[in-house]
Amino acid sequence: MGAGVEYETVGHRLPDPAFADHVRAHPAVYFGVGRESPELPTEVLQRVVQDALHHPGGTHGECVVEILSDLSFTVEDDRPHPADARRRPRPGFHGSLLDPDRPAPAAAAALCVRTVVEVWLDGRGHRQELAGTVPAGPPRECPALRRHGTRTTFHLDPAYTGADEAVAWALRPEELHAQPCGAHPPPVVFRVRDLRPGADGRP
Repeated sequence: MGAGVEYETVGHRLPDPAFADHVRAHPAVYFGVGRESPELPTEVLQRVVQDALHHPGGTHGECVVEILSDLSFTVEDDRPHPADARRRPRPGFHGSLLDPDRPAPAAAAALCVRTVVEVWLDGRGHRQELAGTVPAGPPRECPALRRHGTRTTFHLDPAYTGADEAVAWALRPEELHAQPCGAHPPPVVFRVRDLRPGADGRP
């Protein structure tokens, strides 16, 4: 078991490699359904969206969802990424741009063959590709679409989820939010763009 930043999950402290292994062995702990469930891709998307919408302190943020294919999607949000003393993104899982305070995107990345993370911090963009949760290389500068925020693209592993599985069609924002919020009502609407052929009449 390699050294790494430690994270709290289901009552245990798990270093980075053990965290990813635990997600793949026990997806129901993180996404509510098992590996054999056809709902797994949709549940992964839902948990990432819930993380993007719900900021610390119970407030809500902005979120944009793009469904790229049956097993690929992008979630963009305005939640600030923690910074180091030089105002660079603080390293997270495996020293990557995956926020160390946000286990849901990291758990989703553990089920992916490829993950692309863009972090926008003080108007500067930082982009990194990962194989699952493991960096394929160091972060590189990229354009920043917001002053603060994160845009992450997940490509789920078809060998894990099943090549015939798919994110559900015609998802509505309220289905992806799917969480009572008490004194802090959810945003009225956030965008879900399904870019797959056949969605919304696309050829």
